Amino acid sequence: MVLVCDQDIQALAAAVIQTEMQAIAKLAERIDDQFVRACHLLLACKGRVVVTGMGKSGHIAGKIAATLASTGTPAFFVHPGEASHGDLGMITRQDVVLALSNSGNTEEILTILPIIKRLGVPLIAMTGNPDSALARLSSVHINVSVEQEACPLGLAPTASTTAALVMGDALAVSLLQSKGFTRDDFALSHPGGSLGKRLLLQVSDIMHRDAEVPSVADSALVSAALLEMTGKKLGMTAVVDINRRVVGIFTDGDLRRMLEKNLDVHNTLLAHVMTHPCTVIHADILAAEAMQIMETKKINALLVVDEHQNLLGALNMHDLLRAGIV
Repeated sequence: MVLVCDQDIQALAAAVIQTEMQAIAKLAERIDDQFVRACHLLLACKGRVVVTGMGKSGHIAGKIAATLASTGTPAFFVHPGEASHGDLGMITRQDVVLALSNSGNTEEILTILPIIKRLGVPLIAMTGNPDSALARLSSVHINVSVEQEACPLGLAPTASTTAALVMGDALAVSLLQSKGFTRDDFALSHPGGSLGKRLLLQVSDIMHRDAEVPSVADSALVSAALLEMTGKKLGMTAVVDINRRVVGIFTDGDLRRMLEKNLDVHNTLLAHVMTHPCTVIHADILAAEAMQIMETKKINALLVVDEHQNLLGALNMHDLLRAGIV
């Protein structure tokens, strides 16, 4: 075993990063007519984008397929070795094939090229060798060659796979923008986890309702508001008129400011110390918008009202946290 000191380890790691950064930087020069033609082929695709690659290129191809699929371009990965044994039937005449091979001479991919050509399926090749068989036989070739691998032996695919991945991202984002893909579109393919929650949950999905909503009359004393706040545990209470229309809000902050003035909670009218007017929202807005309002106004709770200012519900920052919005 070769022993190296800590400084050598740091230097080697920094060299790897520097090599891959240089490889990525040179990709900007490759955004040419071939790249644009590839985008047009993908935009015109009436089927799906079939992404293929062998070995490490296959792993990158799988990631590119996943990125395309999640950003509005239906795509899936086909292993070129399995394609020769039946999976080639997954490719239809409506599809476009995106093939990744650093050498451009990967045998498993070249084996299935005649069938792809026979189907009349457009072939986009992403290789590190413009003179390779795959590059020459493709409809469009995107050059992702690198001057050197980050691996000191020059053997393990490192800078080359990074370059291919970045070019795949460039394709996906270019297509996303060209198609007018929106945040709502993105949410439809990401309904689970925090992404879906941030983009799809509405205030009505997480707000407190009915008896859970703290509220007191505008004619009440502060002591009554404190009892309501303690019972409902939202750190505030709505202040409403006789018709349940919101006229203000009383919060922990209002209480602190009141106590600083030595006011008596048993003798002070709530209407004299509440926050009025207060920020209110509607139930049909996105929960993410409610969070943005709280952050902008530096408040921790919001009242939910209808078009007539009638109290419908309430929510606070803890509700947003529990829902995964924050």
